[in-house]
Amino acid sequence: MADSKVLFRVVGEDGDVHVETLWATALGEDRYRLDNLPFHAYGVSWDDIVLAPFDATEDMATFQHVVTKTGNRTVRLLLDPPVSPGNASDDVLQELVALGCDYEGSNRVRIAVNIPADVSLDSIREYLIARELVWEHADPTYETLFPDNPC
Repeated sequence: MADSKVLFRVVGEDGDVHVETLWATALGEDRYRLDNLPFHAYGVSWDDIVLAPFDATEDMATFQHVVTKTGNRTVRLLLDPPVSPGNASDDVLQELVALGCDYEGSNRVRIAVNIPADVSLDSIREYLIARELVWEHADPTYETLFPDNPC
């Protein structure tokens, strides 16, 4: 059960800094197990264990690095139209669930999708591309997956 928050600072392409706090379970020795999906942070996924010492300036545990990857992967979607029961965006989410994923929404448009270790990332990518959705790799990042093919 999540009992803490871990702060992530994410520098965007435009130089803006996004602050995100993820629910986490404290494991001791400044380690935390992430209990929700990231909407801004890259390179972390649900259930990963991270090192996040308390930062007096931030007044909370602040992400330093991943200690243990769990095999979960994260992609993020921007859905149009906004999700509503029975619409095309809801159909996309229900199909992702049928493929073995789960998801979390920051709102009805911005959705983070968890791809468990036993679900093929390639099959999920193929599905998203075939549906012509707006999405991004968050963990692993596009650059990690395709280092020789910059976007």
